Amino acid sequence: MFTNFDVLETIEMIEKEHLDIRTITMGISLLSCIRDSAEETARKVYDLVCKKAEKIVKTANDLAGEYGIPIVNKRVSVTPVSMISAAFPEKAPLIGKALDDAAQTLGIDFLGGYSALVQKSTANYERKFIQTIPEVLATTSRLCSSVNVGSTKTGINMEAVKMMGEVFKESAKLTADKDGIGAAKLVTFCNAVEDNPFMAGAFHGVGEADTVINVGVSGPGVVKSALEKIPNADLTEAAELIKRTAFKITRVGQLVAKEASKRLNALFGIVDLSLAPTPAMGDSVAHILEELGVGKVGGHGTTAALAMLNDAVKKGGVMASSRVGGLSGAFIPVSEDIGMIEAAEQGAITLDKLEAMTCVCSVGLDMIAIPGDTPATTISAMIADEAAIGMINNKTTAVRIIPVPGKTVGEEANFGGLLGRAPIMPVHGADPSKFINRGGNIPAPIHSFKN
Repeated sequence: MFTNFDVLETIEMIEKEHLDIRTITMGISLLSCIRDSAEETARKVYDLVCKKAEKIVKTANDLAGEYGIPIVNKRVSVTPVSMISAAFPEKAPLIGKALDDAAQTLGIDFLGGYSALVQKSTANYERKFIQTIPEVLATTSRLCSSVNVGSTKTGINMEAVKMMGEVFKESAKLTADKDGIGAAKLVTFCNAVEDNPFMAGAFHGVGEADTVINVGVSGPGVVKSALEKIPNADLTEAAELIKRTAFKITRVGQLVAKEASKRLNALFGIVDLSLAPTPAMGDSVAHILEELGVGKVGGHGTTAALAMLNDAVKKGGVMASSRVGGLSGAFIPVSEDIGMIEAAEQGAITLDKLEAMTCVCSVGLDMIAIPGDTPATTISAMIADEAAIGMINNKTTAVRIIPVPGKTVGEEANFGGLLGRAPIMPVHGADPSKFINRGGNIPAPIHSFKN
C-alpha cells in the first residue's frame, strides 16, 4: 500500500506539518438500553458504553505507537438521547450524567449524543428534553449536545430555532465562571449527518450498526506546506496539489480506521478528512487561504479560495477511500484556528463574512464568541440564517455561538485546550424578534421534491 517514499513523506508530514489523526470516535447504539425507568436506563447506558468502548483509549495509543501517527482524541458518540429518554424526558439529565461518568471512566476526551432531531416539528418529549440541555452541559465536563432544526427535505422548524437561541443563552449563563463554555459544547444543525466523528456535533445515527468506528483526519499544516512549494502556480495547479495532498492524508486515516475497527470488534464506518484546525501555529485553515493569496482571511477573495479548498479536499479524499463521510472538507472555527483568531482581533473578519464563507465550507458559524448581552432572538436569527443556507444548498450547516456572560466587544473569551480563545465579535443591533416569534416552519425548497 505504501512505498518507501510514501513512508518518508508521511513521516515528514507528521513531524513538521502537524498531520495527525484528530479523533477515533466509536459510535454506540443505545436503543437496547431503554427500560421502564430513567434510573434503570441510565445504569444500562453506563454499563453498555463502558463495555463497548473499554479498549478505545488503549487501542488508539497502541496504534499511535505502532504507526508513529499521533492520535489526538479518543471519543464516543451515542444514539440521540432524546429518543432513549422519550418516556421520561424530564429525567434525561440522569442519562446525561451516566454518559459523562462513562466518559470519565474510559478516559476519553468527549462524548457526543445528548441530542435531538427536530427538523420538521417538535414532539412534546423533545421540547422537554431540549429544556434540560443547559443544566446538563453545566453539570458535566465531557458531554456534548446537538440539535438538528432543519433539513433540505423538511424545511426549518422555527419553534426549535427559537428554543435554541434561549438554550445557548442559558448554557452560557450557567457556566459564566468559565466564559460560557457550556455553549461551546453545544451545536445546532441543519442537515446533520449520522456519522460525524467531530465534536460537539457527533451522534450515532439510528441507521448505523450497533458499534461503528469513524475516524477524523486533519492536516491544515500539510496542505499549507504543499502550497508553499508552488508560490506562483495558477489556481488549477494549486487545486490539483490540494487534491493529491488530501489523497495522501486520507490513506493514512483509512489505514488507522480499518485496524482500529478490527481490534475494537466494530464496523469500519467512515473517514472524515476535514481540515480541522487547532490554536497551534502551523495548523490553520486561515493560513492556507492566505497562502493562496487572499492577503488576510476575511478579505475579498476569501470565499472563493475556501470554495476551491473545500472542493479539492473532497475530490482527493474520495479517490483514496470509498468510505469518506462525516463532514469532510474545511472547518472555520474562530477560536480553534490561530489565523482566524488573529484576523478577528484585527477586525479583518466579521460575522457577515463568516456567514458568506459557510456557504462553501463544511460546517457553519463555529466557536464564535459574541457579547453576553446579545438577545436570545438574535442568536435564533443567526441559527435561522445558517439553517437556510444549509437547506437551500443541500449541505450541512451549523451554529456554535458563545454569548460570553459579562463580556463585550474588545474583550476575549478563553476556553482552554482545543477550544482555544476568541475575541468577542460584534453582532447587528437590529431586533429580529418579530420574525423569530412568528414561529411555524420555513417550508422545504422546491428542489427538495425529488421522489
